This record gives sequence, C-alpha cells and structure tokens, in this order.
Amino acid sequence: MRLVKVLANLGYGSRKEMQQAIRNGWVTDMQGAPIKADSKLPHEEILFDDEPLDPAQGSVLLLNKPLGVTCSKKDPGKLVYDLFPDRFKLRKPAISTIGRLDKETSGLLLLTDDGQYLHKVISPKTETPKFYEVTLDRPLSGTEATLFASGTMMLEGEDKPLKPAELTITGEHTATLVLHEGRYHQVRRMFAATGNHVTDLHRSRIGNLMLGDLKPGEWKVLSEDEKALVIG
Repeated sequence: MRLVKVLANLGYGSRKEMQQAIRNGWVTDMQGAPIKADSKLPHEEILFDDEPLDPAQGSVLLLNKPLGVTCSKKDPGKLVYDLFPDRFKLRKPAISTIGRLDKETSGLLLLTDDGQYLHKVISPKTETPKFYEVTLDRPLSGTEATLFASGTMMLEGEDKPLKPAELTITGEHTATLVLHEGRYHQVRRMFAATGNHVTDLHRSRIGNLMLGDLKPGEWKVLSEDEKALVIG
C-alpha cells in the first residue's frame, strides 16, 4: 500500500493532505531524513512530525479501562475511544472493542481492526477464559462456587443455562470468577441471582494475557506473542 494511503487510513488526514505532508518533509525516517511517497520503509521506521506512526492496520491494543467510560459508540458520555488520539476515530478500517466492559467495570479491554482475530476471541467455540476480580455488598455464603460450576444455572429471562464458571473465594466479600462466555452483565446477574450485589468489578486477565503495569487509561500495542496468549 502506498505511503499516502497508509497515512490517510491511519487518520492523519486526507490523501491530499498527506501528499502535502510528504512534500513538506514532515514524514521522515528514524534519522529525520524526509522520505518520498514511494518509500518502502517498514512501518516502525517511519516518523510523522517526529513521532512514530500510530499502530499499523491489524494491530491489537490492550487498554486498562478506567471506571466511568463506556464501550458502545452509541452511549452518551465519555467512551473508551476518547482515551486514544482523536485521529484514531478516522482510521480505516475502524478500531472496535473485542467484547465490552460496562461503564462501572474496569480492567483489561482489547481493541482491534483485525476482524478475524476479533471473532476468534469472542467466538463461543473458543471459550476464551476471562478473569474477574469481584467485590460484593454482602458476605459470600460458600455455596456460590458449586452453583456457578454446575452448568445448570439459569439467568432470569434466558432459556439456556450458563456454561460452568470457576469461582475462587478470596475474602468474606471478595472472589475471582472465571467465565468462558460473555453474556450481558453476566457477572453482576450471576451474583444477583444468589441474592448478592456486585459493588466493584475488575477484569484482570483474558486467556493468559494480564494487564501488567498499565495504569487506568493507559494502553499499548500487543506483540505477536502477547496476542497468542489470549487464544493460544
């Protein structure tokens, strides 16, 4: 793909604007030397206005989602997409979240424009494990783990039982829950069915991928090895 189109698809501007940016010498190699529109330099060796290019098409991003932001572009208020540079909203193809976390849930969230990778992660056949750290309003009774692991638990308004889930109690009001599917508000609804209420919910891991040192609101591009940890 020609450099002008690459830059335009990354959201830096129109093709006409990118042609002008190249002519103006704003697009350079790592040593600051201007490059031409027919350059064959690798993506990671190109600078735009002295800054590395945004993640290439097909990248997977890891975000530590903070509380108070939503994943749906249709919801009012602040969105997870607002945590990235504004030009990300102009990328083609668009970046989408891989699954969702509700407004009051924090933690590990993946985003990508790679449709094949997205569908593989969320596919029911993959059963990618997702780990949640849960804080509850009332003490755990001690019976929840057996119920959640039974494979017979039904949520209100649904006609299909939940897949078995693993619950590890970590305190009187705290637990780690591992799900292998992703139904609407599933963690909160599971505990509500036991007569309890989730007061704090944080996703700490997907597959074998963890947040690491990322602070709330921070993000990074996953390496190929890290991508494989999710579904490998």
